[in-house]
Amino acid sequence: MSEAAPVGDTPPYRYTAALAGKIEQDWQATWEREGTFHAPNPTGPLADPDHPRAGAEKLYVLDMFPYPSGAGLHVGHPLGYIGTDCYARYQRMAGRNVLHAMGFDAFGLPAEQYAVQTGTHPRTTTVANIARYKEQLRRLGLAHDDRRSVATIDTEFYRWTQWVFLQVFNSWYDAEAKKARPIAELIAEFSGGTRPTPDGRPWAELTVAEQRSIVDDHRLAYVSQAPVNWCPGLGTVLANEEVTADGRSDRGNFPVFKRNLKQWMMRITAYGDRLLADLDALDWPEPIKLMQRNWIGRSQGAHIDFPTAAGAVRVFTTRPDTIFGATYLVLAPEHEMVDALVPAAWPEGTRDAWTGGHPNPRAAVEAYRKAAAAKSDVERQADTKEKTGVFVGGYATNPVTGRQIPVFVADYVLAGYGTGAIMAVPAQDERDWAFAEVFELPIVRTVAPPEGFDGKAYTGDGPAINSAAPERGLELDGLAVAEAKAATIAWLETNGHGTGAVTYRLRDWLFSRQRYWGEPFPIVYDETGAAIALPEEMLPVELPEVDDFSPKTFDADDADSNPETPLSRRRDWVEVELDLGDGPKRYTRETNVMPQWAGSCWYELRYLDPTNAERFVDAENERYWMGPRGAGDCGGTDLYVGGAEHAVLHLLYARFWHKVLYDLGHVSSFEPYRRLFNQGMIQAYAYTDARGTYVPAEEVVERDGAWFLGDEEVRREYGKMGKSLKNVVTPDDMCAVYGADTFRVYEMSMGPLEVSRPWETRAVVGSYRFLQRVWRAVVDEQTGALRVTDEPADDATRRLLHKVIDGVRADMEGIRFNTAIAKLIELTNGLTRLPATPREVAEPLVLMLAPFAPHVAEELWRRLGHDTSLAYADFPTADPALLVAETVTYPVQINGKVRGRVEVPAEAPEETVRAAALAAVESALAGKTPRKVIVIKGRMVSVVL
Repeated sequence: MSEAAPVGDTPPYRYTAALAGKIEQDWQATWEREGTFHAPNPTGPLADPDHPRAGAEKLYVLDMFPYPSGAGLHVGHPLGYIGTDCYARYQRMAGRNVLHAMGFDAFGLPAEQYAVQTGTHPRTTTVANIARYKEQLRRLGLAHDDRRSVATIDTEFYRWTQWVFLQVFNSWYDAEAKKARPIAELIAEFSGGTRPTPDGRPWAELTVAEQRSIVDDHRLAYVSQAPVNWCPGLGTVLANEEVTADGRSDRGNFPVFKRNLKQWMMRITAYGDRLLADLDALDWPEPIKLMQRNWIGRSQGAHIDFPTAAGAVRVFTTRPDTIFGATYLVLAPEHEMVDALVPAAWPEGTRDAWTGGHPNPRAAVEAYRKAAAAKSDVERQADTKEKTGVFVGGYATNPVTGRQIPVFVADYVLAGYGTGAIMAVPAQDERDWAFAEVFELPIVRTVAPPEGFDGKAYTGDGPAINSAAPERGLELDGLAVAEAKAATIAWLETNGHGTGAVTYRLRDWLFSRQRYWGEPFPIVYDETGAAIALPEEMLPVELPEVDDFSPKTFDADDADSNPETPLSRRRDWVEVELDLGDGPKRYTRETNVMPQWAGSCWYELRYLDPTNAERFVDAENERYWMGPRGAGDCGGTDLYVGGAEHAVLHLLYARFWHKVLYDLGHVSSFEPYRRLFNQGMIQAYAYTDARGTYVPAEEVVERDGAWFLGDEEVRREYGKMGKSLKNVVTPDDMCAVYGADTFRVYEMSMGPLEVSRPWETRAVVGSYRFLQRVWRAVVDEQTGALRVTDEPADDATRRLLHKVIDGVRADMEGIRFNTAIAKLIELTNGLTRLPATPREVAEPLVLMLAPFAPHVAEELWRRLGHDTSLAYADFPTADPALLVAETVTYPVQINGKVRGRVEVPAEAPEETVRAAALAAVESALAGKTPRKVIVIKGRMVSVVL
């Protein structure tokens, strides 16, 4: 199909980078023209009953789709994409109908920040970046169904993102049924009297505003005035997961502060138990499951009410059995009851250490709150941080002892976790002990430490001590922890002081962003401020044009700066007149946008049916590609490949949305991703000079174990690949120098796909030479004629071929691409001794090579006389009879040292093996008679003198 012109002394038909480039571009054009990798749907426009895989067993292979940055791809980015392509190509040849598509997670902060700096519209930048990524991915020969490509910024895509949001908004979680149900069913239960209202009044007696308030309190998507992570530097709030361990934004590294703001939230906590339990149904790496379990953080304990003059303070504790040791309460500075507890003056006898040096409690609390607001959650909870706080001036009553205990505010308690209040038991908690020491508070042990314990707080198990109040009916002394917990919870519930409870570390999902570049909410507000969902026929709510992409405040260090979204300045878009069923009225649009996670929570479903304008996915197509395979199966994509860095954020959010859609009957699978595979990273060396400045890695040379840039010695470090480190190698570079097939083979042969590995450009030549050997095994470099004979292969070659076929098949199924390539290299090397390659070997070799080096494999297949693509050719199958070894080579040891080897028929009896072994080492025995000869069948012979 393709030939290269002779260059100098190079043989005219040698496999070179120039020939590889020509072959690759020709075949890429052919695949695109013929729609080679189009996967047929069961129904709809993408159905194709004449397709070679129509009606075959399906396989859905999915990549975590990329965010298209302006820098394009470096060689580390496509590692997973090439891996899934190799797997999908193999499975297609193995007879399956394979769906493999690629899209783009295209909303995001980088494009918006660039827009703020330059005035360039984020869409302009993003569309150009997507085009660049598509060009680079096409050059690698990835076998995607290009009809199914989507980008989250496509209006037709985010129309359905808005639709999914409305499904969440118009649902509530029925704790008894343990599933989401339409909000209309909740209203019907209230109005029909089968579900009581919160205060017991009949539904019909409530005002419209009261009814709305009750309903909104149940919705899975709701508006909340709550403490959030406010990042002035980005002009937006961030989810907890988007804040780094040192309390700064994951994007841009700006400081993050706690602020009370009105935000959209999603009630992901309602699904805590299901998100936890259903991990058992997933074929995921155990470390990823563990990270999800830890993030969900299910805790069993009790809610306990501590009476105060301003009402009860509720705390959650996993150790209610230690309540006798609760000698003070601590509230988060943001806790809603703080103000009510603060008196005008310090109570008589207040210690100076409790006041923070302030003349009255209000001044002390306000000063402390201001200081706490300037700290990140990580700073506030650091174990090494000196414990600070102030007395609020009020007391609570310990319900089991009846004693008055002081109430403090301290920043090591967070408003967003638990109830924002804790009962402090310093004897059983190290942070509480440290706080009690600073503020001279009582310490009462309630769990007996082991004999010889001489530490401070004891956090282990043991019998209860100092825990008896017989006059109140609670005696725990001597009980083990589990028994003491149960007894305490029973007493609390009987006496009205608390209840057993389960809580989660997981917080409701903060779903608002004060940005421009995101999906608009399909929500408007009426004159009362109530949030109203737009009807489906009004979707999509399109993102309007704006003149200024920047937030009103962009002072990165100002915690008090107020957010003003770019959309809020488009008053003609914000203030609209709509008829929502009760006549034209004036409404105000929501001016926040959805987070970048929204589109990535469901994109795998849109690949299934991207041309469908009536539904987000046709039910039959969804069942075919993602439905459960049998009873107990969770359904979902058959293979999902991406980085482990998405273990919490994306995967948890996507699972939540999918479960809501499942509960409402929109999908048949209750999990989106049945099998997850985390590819490793490609890392690289970087070099710095004496100033610590990075220098171009490609210009550095090694001499005598040191590294030099010219005559200057430089320091080498190992880690990430990046433009700022001046060590980027792009796929374009590799394709230009070696060809895409060589690049693909090298990346897949570097090591196990799941393991990170260093990039070494000089090592690429090994993969290049392998492909040259394959080419020479089929094509004469001087004439271009085939070096293939129709004569049968000799027995040794045939046995080697079938051993390799069997091994490669097993490796491909197990995603062990590096070992599969090693076997192909072994087979190719075995052909070099032959004057011509038997066709019975050449054709299977080319077919097995195809997943890794598809372009050169297609070219060789065509030259071997086939007039159709090998994409749907049958992958070779080994003959079992040829997998049985004819002979076995036994190493022969004398007193533990190998002294010879002997080859015998594989089925030779032990007596024959023993005799042959002794004959092979006769000279080493030097006439001595062995005391013992041990034959380990198939492995070795041991002679003991």
